[in-house]
Amino acid sequence: MPNKIPGHLHPITQTIREIYAVFADLGFEIALGPELEYERYNFDALNIPADHPSRDMQDTFWLKEKPTDAKGPHGEPLGRRLLATQTSAVQIRFMETHQPPFRTLVPGKVFRNEATDATHEAQFFQLEGLLVDRKVSLAELKGVLEHAFKKLFGPQSDIRFRPSFFPFTEPSVEVDVKWQKPGEAEPRWLEVLGAGLVHPSVLKAGGIDPTEWQGFAFAFGVDRIVMLKHGIDDIRLLYNGDLRFLNQF
Repeated sequence: MPNKIPGHLHPITQTIREIYAVFADLGFEIALGPELEYERYNFDALNIPADHPSRDMQDTFWLKEKPTDAKGPHGEPLGRRLLATQTSAVQIRFMETHQPPFRTLVPGKVFRNEATDATHEAQFFQLEGLLVDRKVSLAELKGVLEHAFKKLFGPQSDIRFRPSFFPFTEPSVEVDVKWQKPGEAEPRWLEVLGAGLVHPSVLKAGGIDPTEWQGFAFAFGVDRIVMLKHGIDDIRLLYNGDLRFLNQF
């Protein structure tokens, strides 16, 4: 009989489960959202202006159909449909159906209309984190992320915040992790995610009173974490279905 190679999880699925195990210890629960999304959830409710370049055809896959007449839970027009460009859209869906305080983690596939190369794909996986409570600070956000990356990359890892801008958080930061690649003498800083305190307009769009509740959010590319953990130099290897590559995991 021919040798049988046992099946196994894809390295992206393995990494999502590993990340979730880290955040589950901190009280986060999984939430899921659709890959085919409405304009309201993907852009409008996230405080992204109507003229923002991310809505352009060169960045977003829009469906060739007329805007739907569908309404949100409070009568808001949902607008056109598109392939979700970010897992942040699930923030609004989750807030509409849950009462704070809560902690949620959102893994999902997202789509960007861009050329592919070793570090970019038209489809990839993101993982979104959202925490809403009465008193939330950047210090708490940093503590959560430091704990997570020490678990994922080892106790030698450290993180740093750099000021940035995102329409859905204020203040906003980009986060680098200090990571030592096997075989290298010194660790280096690598950008891994964007984060910040949830913008009051986003809380309000989700049906949460921003004068009573605060929150922080963060999002990073799961594919990037897989590449860092396993020393993979081309993101396309994760999607081409080559069993010579996948069976290494």
